[in-house]
Amino acid sequence: MEGEWKKPLSTPYRDSKLNLPVIGSLAYCESSALDHATTKAGDIPESAVEGKLKGVRVSVKRGYEVLASGGSVVDAVQAAVQIMEDLPGFNAGHGSVLNLDGEVEMDAIIMEGADLKTGSVGAIKNVSHPVDVARLVMENTPHVLLVGQGAKRFANDMGVPDVPMEQLVTESAKEALESARTSKLVTTTELGGVGTVGAVAVDCHGHVACATSTGGTSGKMVGRVGDTPLPGCGGYADDSVGAVSTTGHGESIMKFCLSHVIINAMRQRRTAQTATAEGCKTMTHRVGNTAGAIVVSNSGEVGISFTSKRMAWAYQLKDQVYYGIEPDQVLQESA
Repeated sequence: MEGEWKKPLSTPYRDSKLNLPVIGSLAYCESSALDHATTKAGDIPESAVEGKLKGVRVSVKRGYEVLASGGSVVDAVQAAVQIMEDLPGFNAGHGSVLNLDGEVEMDAIIMEGADLKTGSVGAIKNVSHPVDVARLVMENTPHVLLVGQGAKRFANDMGVPDVPMEQLVTESAKEALESARTSKLVTTTELGGVGTVGAVAVDCHGHVACATSTGGTSGKMVGRVGDTPLPGCGGYADDSVGAVSTTGHGESIMKFCLSHVIINAMRQRRTAQTATAEGCKTMTHRVGNTAGAIVVSNSGEVGISFTSKRMAWAYQLKDQVYYGIEPDQVLQESA
């Protein structure tokens, strides 16, 4: 089943910079029937749905506040992702899933579209906000990606405080790991419906940025790094086109380079929505696993699509917040 965002009739078409700024957030939630072997482990109880929707709405409102107060698009996506890294119901930061050793190892990326500056971290431990360390990499090193102990050492050198592992581990993460061990499967979704989180933003000048953060997959091998910290996979931002944040089955997204595929389609004059829907659908058809993405063009068009059963998403345009979690669902509230 494919969930594809459809523009509400009451919403102005976002093809003019008069509609800027825009910020959107996503959180991957549930596998589709294509992942039949792991669907049972990833089923989301109805009681968790409202928490997902609340989290992404709080996230976009925070990011929009940053833009409205004069912050940059990088500031905005970082702030939006920080919100979700702090919420234990999301697979990022304090809600991250566990590797086979029962530890949290996290990946994150942040990218600005003005000059393609990028920073990312892989398999980093003992930090609250991997997205913060990713930004430090972007702004304080000549590198794009730091991993493992090197990323941790760099974070410490930059004054990022250590967080005890037990503060990052949730009961849901422990249950998901036990389920993965019992079934001998590495799941793409986890008990409680947690998943990768991300944000995209465009400001009144057409500058764009993206950020994505995740704890990865439950029961992953120690040291595994997924798609999230890789430019063109977990996210991409280019002022000449727009910004993308993706979520889903990491290894499949890496093979397909989903963010880059979507951006290239937009370069070829596809709308943000068409490029996003075609990219997610083609990846699922090509490699047989699910994906989702949220996209914003440099003119303020929004694209949202997913081939999973559910993906929580939200975006804010002016004083209105649009959000949903089910296929074809579009809800609206005042900011």
